Amino acid sequence: MRTSHFVKIAGLTLVAALAAALPGRSAAPLEIDNVCAVFSQKAGWFEDWQQAAEETQRERGVPVPVLMATLRKESAFQHDAKPPRTFLLGFIPWKRVSSAYGYSQALDGTWAQYQKETGNASAKRTNFKDAVDFVGWYHDKTARQFGIAKDDAYNLYLAYYFGWTGYGRGDWKEKPGLQAYARQTEEMARDYAAQLKTCGQQV
Repeated sequence: MRTSHFVKIAGLTLVAALAAALPGRSAAPLEIDNVCAVFSQKAGWFEDWQQAAEETQRERGVPVPVLMATLRKESAFQHDAKPPRTFLLGFIPWKRVSSAYGYSQALDGTWAQYQKETGNASAKRTNFKDAVDFVGWYHDKTARQFGIAKDDAYNLYLAYYFGWTGYGRGDWKEKPGLQAYARQTEEMARDYAAQLKTCGQQV
């Protein structure tokens, strides 16, 4: 019996929808400065960003707006984000400035530490659920090590950017440009928190 045209079209549509919903492979949200829009665009069968962020908040105690603002600043929600390359002799593309990769821009060594400490050896930096949990794990360790409040997006981001050793040394104190960068993250977290209240999300 021949397959109807309707069944063929429905089947192809379902396949396309499933492919688009695969975790870590979909495009970044189009509207990234409104967290309500981000969560609305990423509420698929196979990846639900709101659910993942809220699970991390419950597990790590870091508020959703801080988690999302950190990821927004680090990668603009690009799953395969990488730092720029350096240039040999000023024009030959060479090595990248660091091993940072994925949504969270985690370095190779720090990601390996996260995998070991959490027992999540299969975690991938291109998977949003893993990446947001990494941010929560990192901020939680920062808060406990330095006595920083878990909603202090400014200092949490400085420690995220400079690393625990650099933050503890105060490397950021003589870098006003990077302090401004952290302030932008703090402002984004504040905006996200206000937006969540208006779109009915639970913080």
